[in-house]
Amino acid sequence: MNSDIKPVQIVTPPLAANVYLILSEVPALIDTGGDAAYLVDEVRRYINPKDIAYIFLTHSHFDHASAVSDWKGWFEDTRVVIHESEMALVRSQVSFFGVKFRPFEPDIVVRGGERFDLGDIELEIIHTPGHSPGSICLYEKEKKWLFSGDTVFAHGSFGRVDLPGGSAYELIESIKKLSNLDVRNLYPGHEDVVIGEGNEHIQRSLRFAKMFL
Repeated sequence: MNSDIKPVQIVTPPLAANVYLILSEVPALIDTGGDAAYLVDEVRRYINPKDIAYIFLTHSHFDHASAVSDWKGWFEDTRVVIHESEMALVRSQVSFFGVKFRPFEPDIVVRGGERFDLGDIELEIIHTPGHSPGSICLYEKEKKWLFSGDTVFAHGSFGRVDLPGGSAYELIESIKKLSNLDVRNLYPGHEDVVIGEGNEHIQRSLRFAKMFL
């Protein structure tokens, strides 16, 4: 395992969603944001975009996933991975908050528990409904990385539950699940990355979610 590999954080339009570029032997993206041309330019600073093997979608909201259709049009060999419970939402949100969303067909539909070998690292899919029905997190056990999408954020924040398919109960249960993992670095879908104290931030999110949801 390459001990030097680190996720590259790319903050993307239109709502400053974090996309993560994984420069492993098998390169991958976690989420795409909403502007494919912007993402391509950013990825090209590190790697040829056509070499991206996977796009893992933490969920299908437009600020995280609406660039997928254009990306697949340009780089058809990239395989898009999404949870099966998210597909109804993908097909329904032709317009979301007034933003046009072009539905897409994934290449791989997961249920949770699957592991993807990227050569240097292995990502485990964890189903974490609450923010949306098919939200997922991705966990790298050896490096103790958690890519948490909009389920939990730094400093005790957590995903909203008032969007279609959201559930306060499910979100709390999902954060409980994450609190049992050994997490050093937390890579959320918005705002700050947490290096070295991931578990503490997840525990804080759980406490606050129980208080306010």
